[in-house]
Amino acid sequence: QVLLVESGGGLVQAGGSLTLSCAASGTIFSINTMAWYRQAPGEQRELVARIFNTGHTNYANSVKGRFTISRDNANQMVFLQMNSLKPDDTALYLCNLVQDLGRGDYWGQGTQVTVSS
Repeated sequence: QVLLVESGGGLVQAGGSLTLSCAASGTIFSINTMAWYRQAPGEQRELVARIFNTGHTNYANSVKGRFTISRDNANQMVFLQMNSLKPDDTALYLCNLVQDLGRGDYWGQGTQVTVSS
């Protein structure tokens, strides 16, 4: 089993920055994908950014150039540096880990990010 714990959310003014962290524990295989999703009230969950164990990354168009995803494989952590935050970025941000060969798809409880205008 895998446990994901997010931290770093909070209230920030538009234009500000936040860094989210996600710590993974349990049985984690070396080939996996870690990602950040977000879900605003009444909206569908959407992918924000994804990083493969190779370091390759994908970003939603809405955050390209503002957000940066990174990972620390040795400590089984993933980060999301968020700059130039906008009110539209307000959401619950959730960490996701997908292990290869169908060996599990895990979610954290989320951390709230609120951007005031």
